[in-house]
Parts: sequence; C-alpha cells; structure tokens
Amino acid sequence: MSTASLHPITAVREMAGDIKLAHSVFALPFALLGSFMAAPGSDAGWRGIDGSRFGGQLALIVLAMVLARTVAMLANRYLDRNIDARNPRTAGRAIPAGRLSPGQVLIAILLLGAAFALTCGGFGVFFGNWWPLILCLPVLLWISAYGWLKRFTKWCHLYLGSSLAISPLAAAIAIEPSSLGAQPALWLLALMVLSWVTAFDIIYALQDVEIDRKEGLHSIPSRLGVERGLWISRVLHLISAGALVAVWLADDRFGVLFGIGVVGVVVLLIYEHATVARWGTKKIALAFFTLNGIISCLLGVLGCLDILLA
Repeated sequence: MSTASLHPITAVREMAGDIKLAHSVFALPFALLGSFMAAPGSDAGWRGIDGSRFGGQLALIVLAMVLARTVAMLANRYLDRNIDARNPRTAGRAIPAGRLSPGQVLIAILLLGAAFALTCGGFGVFFGNWWPLILCLPVLLWISAYGWLKRFTKWCHLYLGSSLAISPLAAAIAIEPSSLGAQPALWLLALMVLSWVTAFDIIYALQDVEIDRKEGLHSIPSRLGVERGLWISRVLHLISAGALVAVWLADDRFGVLFGIGVVGVVVLLIYEHATVARWGTKKIALAFFTLNGIISCLLGVLGCLDILLA
C-alpha cells in the first residue's frame, strides 16, 4: 500500500499500534499519584478535596500525559527510522516497513504537540495556573530527544528515566505549583521512577546488544557488557526500592495500603531479575512490559486510595 494514499484513520491506527498506547501505563499512574499528593486539602482525605475542580484538573492531566507520551514515541520512531530498518526486531515498524511515511509522522508530531500545548493552556484558562503552558515546550523537547542520546552516550537509559520521572512532578505543578517546595515525598517519588525506569530500560536493551555494537550505538549492555549491565540494573532497582520506602515514610498520608504496594513492588522487582537471569530476553514481554505495568498500576492505585482514605 502506498503511504501517499493511506487513509487518515488507517494512518492513525498504524501510529497507535506502532507506539503501543497501552504502554502509557508506565508513567500515567505516577502522574495521577503526584496529582493526589499535591491536591489542596488532600491531607484531610476525600472530604478535603474540591471534587469539581480536581476532577477537571485530572482530566487535563490524563489528556496531556497521553499526548506528550505519543509525541515522544513518534519522535523516537521518526529519529530511529533508518536504524530500525536495519534491525530485524524493529524492521516491521510502520515507517521502515513503508506503512507510514516520515512526513506523515512528522505532521502528526507537530499536530499532537500543538494539542499538548493547548491542553497545558487549559490549566491557565480554567484554573489560573499558567505554569504548565510555560513549561510545556521544554518538557516536550526533553522527552522527545531520547532517540538522539543513544548515538552519543551509554547513559541514555538514565535520560529515558528522567523523562518519565518528570511525570509526578509535572502533575503536581499542574495541580498546585507550591507543592514541590512543600512535599519532599514528591521528589523521592521522582527518584524512584528515575531509577526504576533506567533499570528496566537496561534490561530492554539486552535485545539489541549485537545490533547496537554493529550500528555504533550506545547502551550500557553493549558498551559495558551484559553481566555488568545487569548488575547496574539490579543496583538501580535497589535504589528505587529504597526511594519508595522513603516516600512511604516521608508522607504520613500513606499507610497500610501503600505499604502493601511497597512490599509488592520489591517482590515483583526480585521476580523480574530472576526471570531475566533464567530466561534472558526470551521472556522480555513478561520481564519488561507485564511486571513493570503491574508495578506502576499497583503503586498508583494504592497510593491514591491511601490519600483519599487519610
């Protein structure tokens, strides 16, 4: 099929399938948790939150998160299109396979980026908070640049981790900008996300060690070796577990439910590394997508419930 004749709806479906919208689950629960932590009156539980205002803010946050993540993933596909074409694992993606043209993807990036900016502006129009609009372009550029980093540094995984670690902080700013100075737990949560994402992205990179070396790309496994990469991933997951415990202790609104989540995350991280140690990349869908999706949802749901029931 010629990309020039591709129906717009078909093109949208191709893009949605290529970037796996369902993987928004990695960052979205942390954005929602950051929102609940920052909500004025949340220290008094659900009765203390202005429901109508908070509901509108949450709706904009969810929309902004989906748009931002979509732009970042499309930018990654656009920047990596030539590399993907030479990698058997990624050659079937929409651009290298010819189902989408680079121009179509670039247009989608610009349109969705504009939609993201308009959504951020909604916080100013409806809630008098212009910080999301002021920060939207720097944030969008930051999270979209990951594709370049692996061309220059093996620490590109850390950059990806920082892109997702922004999510609880950005959501907190959208709800109440002063919360970042008043709640150290928000920064500890960002540290948890940073180290957690960096660690599991190192595991994900195990799939492309040989192609990365052939292409001259940088990743921790391809530059330092698989075994060293796995040890760095283990240490980072240990840091993320410690940061998560610190979040639990730093915010007295978190109680038994969040504590259960903390224990659950530790167990899942141990299981993740046991799976990789036994199966390598053969069960990457379990080790990377399933377990980490459960981790984010578990913490997001239990953390928000604890705050509502505080």
